Amino acid sequence: MPPHRRLAAAVLAAALPLAACSPDDPVVDRGSEVPGGAVGPDAAVTEDLSVLQVQFEYPLDGVYDEGEDARLFLGIANTGTEDDDLLDVTGPDFPDAELTVDGEPTAIRVPANDNVYVGAEGAPSIVVEDLQTSLRSSQSIPVTLVFEDAGEVTLEVPVAAEGQDPTAPFDFPDPAEDPTT
Repeated sequence: MPPHRRLAAAVLAAALPLAACSPDDPVVDRGSEVPGGAVGPDAAVTEDLSVLQVQFEYPLDGVYDEGEDARLFLGIANTGTEDDDLLDVTGPDFPDAELTVDGEPTAIRVPANDNVYVGAEGAPSIVVEDLQTSLRSSQSIPVTLVFEDAGEVTLEVPVAAEGQDPTAPFDFPDPAEDPTT
């Protein structure tokens, strides 16, 4: 290849990645809101373990008053080859949190190469007890998740936005009781 074509190819190769950047690019414009982005923060605990979209459930009356309990919703992704356990949830704005699996207080197992969804119907749950501050939608408090092997991670966890009201799940009819069969 002639030298002038090699130079042109090198300039083009260097310019292509820059063409994708713009002032509206959230990677370049740190701190700006990402349209359609996650409602709660994501954080890597280790290379293999991450917590995703951590948030408090939107309160039925729009505000958590001091002394109320609040449910946490989050995903935990484990891409590693070893199981880990979420042992505790702590923070300066609440004295305790209850972790339950199948209605029983216990650590939440995060199997290797799997995801766990906390707060979904039938899934493990975390309830932060006796809030020491009042919280409204989009306000946040620091919450620390403590894992047995991965260690701990602290995030500013917001209350979910209005419009994400908790409602009773739709109760599908039991197929065994279907009168049309």
